[in-house]
Amino acid sequence: MTRTLLAAALAALLAVAAAPARAADEATTPCRVAGLRNEVRCGQVRRPLDPARPAGPQIDVHYVVVPAMARRKLPDPVFLLAGGPGQSAISLAGSVMPLFQRLNNRRDIVFVDQRGTGRSAPLACEDEAKAGEAALADEADPARQFARMAACRDRLATRAPLAAPADLGFFTTTLAMQDLDAVRAQLGAPRINLLGASYGTRAALEYQRQFPDRLRRSVLDGVAPADMVLPVSFSTDGQQAFDALLAACEAEAECTRAHPTLRADWKALLAGLPREVSAAHPLTGRIERFTLTREMVLGAVRGTLYAPWIAAALPTALHEAAQGRVDGLVGLGGLLGARKGMGLAMGMHFSVVCAEDVPRMAQATDPPGADFGRTLGALYERVCASWPRGAVPEAFYRLAASATPVLLLSGGLDPITPPRHAERVARALGAQARSVVVPNAGHGVMGVGCARDLIQRFIDAADNAAALALDTSCLVAVPRPPAFVPLQTGATP
Repeated sequence: MTRTLLAAALAALLAVAAAPARAADEATTPCRVAGLRNEVRCGQVRRPLDPARPAGPQIDVHYVVVPAMARRKLPDPVFLLAGGPGQSAISLAGSVMPLFQRLNNRRDIVFVDQRGTGRSAPLACEDEAKAGEAALADEADPARQFARMAACRDRLATRAPLAAPADLGFFTTTLAMQDLDAVRAQLGAPRINLLGASYGTRAALEYQRQFPDRLRRSVLDGVAPADMVLPVSFSTDGQQAFDALLAACEAEAECTRAHPTLRADWKALLAGLPREVSAAHPLTGRIERFTLTREMVLGAVRGTLYAPWIAAALPTALHEAAQGRVDGLVGLGGLLGARKGMGLAMGMHFSVVCAEDVPRMAQATDPPGADFGRTLGALYERVCASWPRGAVPEAFYRLAASATPVLLLSGGLDPITPPRHAERVARALGAQARSVVVPNAGHGVMGVGCARDLIQRFIDAADNAAALALDTSCLVAVPRPPAFVPLQTGATP
């Protein structure tokens, strides 16, 4: 009798464990994704554009499942939430899967194109493959940028399944996380693990707010909470990162020797703007003549600061630009955006920011950076003045104590999501949150040093206490790249 009961219990347990695998196989079909060597599985879930009209226009939210390698996989997959807002998670699969190989041993890795991105009713303003090839004159002129976004808004508002401008308001983070839970349900996963990057951390926090019982563990890399008011914090955090770069050059003998007047060069560059210049387009290589504006210079500097290995060349580029040679600065500013999968669906980007951030700009308390000022915020305010805004619940901006472990990762040199945001979130989440700062990392930590191993151990840990007790000391020793000094610049006579 006892043996029979044990056998029955074991059979029941195996059936429960196998249920998510069967559900995933039934909901998806074999497919190929660029950048992934092996066959994966693709699926989609049909969702109402407006949840209040379940029989109204529908969108198909697409996702890709990279199946676990082991036969006896675990029932809680890892979902990746991409950044932006506006980035396609599926387009990132090929570049980020090398970071998840150990996680993928016993867990499926799931990439969901959030509504408005990638394959999920994308709100793309132009061909993403050519998004970085716009003329430099267009990128330098805020009036042209505004005109381009206004035209995009009008074009998207009548593209199926949208039928009116107001439909652009149905692309908020709150609705997107309801879509994500529909994917979870279709795959038959009782609980999931979330790995959010940049804006994806905001999405992960919103999923946790709406569906806390369906979440096992979360990793937030470059924490961008709902209350940070993106256009305003851009200036504050960008200025802090840039000031740190200037100070690092002054503390480095080789950089100081090559650029003894770097701060003066910077001030002279800004003081001489706007001015007519010529430079090679960073993607097409064509020589273009355009008006170099303060907005363009600040945008190039801020974009360069995202990655310390790119920012290492910034002192030389600024010195050259102060002398009238701007190719280096323009090239650096476009380097990250040219990487595969880094393009944004700008319509979705503005649908999110116009609904969730811009209405709170007047109450934001972050001081503007001395150099960065309010220039970027001005463009957002102008675009958002006529961009339809979705409804955002007040609870979206509040954080409750977490019942499940959350690992928060921040780069000390990050110009957009520095540690101050993660520390604020960790305090609100309480005892189940662990904030880790990598002093010499920029925007995005998961690919730095031992971070991928720590993430794997955090998610795979047998219990919550073990997950939160990780030894993260290996990340502290990651060095800051020294300033790049060309041989002819650094040579002594």
